[in-house]
Amino acid sequence: MPFSPKTLDFLWENRMRNSRDWFEEHKSEYRSYVVEPLCELVEALTPTMLQIDSLFTVDPRVDKTISRIWRDTRYSHDKSLYRDTMWIIFKRGKMHGTEVPGFYFEITCDGFNYGCGFYHASTNFMDTMRQQILENRSAFREALSAFAAQTTFTIEGDCYKRPHFPDAAPELQNWLERRNICFIAESDDAKLLFSRDLADVLAVDFLKLRSIYDFLLHVSMSSN
Repeated sequence: MPFSPKTLDFLWENRMRNSRDWFEEHKSEYRSYVVEPLCELVEALTPTMLQIDSLFTVDPRVDKTISRIWRDTRYSHDKSLYRDTMWIIFKRGKMHGTEVPGFYFEITCDGFNYGCGFYHASTNFMDTMRQQILENRSAFREALSAFAAQTTFTIEGDCYKRPHFPDAAPELQNWLERRNICFIAESDDAKLLFSRDLADVLAVDFLKLRSIYDFLLHVSMSSN
């Protein structure tokens, strides 16, 4: 089944209730409106994702490709028990590792976003990436060309407060001056979110990032 307004309603109310008892009483709704659509989305995207990288984890289960709805509050000032967002991720290895890039889709109460990159790239990764950009490696040239050829995704990630590469070309500065890197598309298109066409749209868009992912993965392998 596709996502529906009931998916967003559950995520919002569950977060606001912030109650284990309430969650247990409504667990069937969690499975029906949240987990099942996420599982179906993983399954629908799997052929495309394995085309991008045959080593992706594609098991449609919580903690494999699907996020937990409950939060780890041990080291957080926010003691809310549950999230009001959920996501899926395709990457090599364990879901929660940060050593390699991945593709993700996230649903929120305001819409959805999706893309490719890192939640938090290591300093070593970013240093290696900058070196390969400055060396004008062929993998980067292909990634740069792929990024320029599309308008769906923007490059994101905190930048240095002061430029470190003021003499680089502007299109290179967009990569070089970042402390972290990811490529993100955001949408509030409820009609698409609740449609069975969602997976097809995501598959087409994810393929636009294939050369970018290949470059990020190559950097990751070089920096480990």
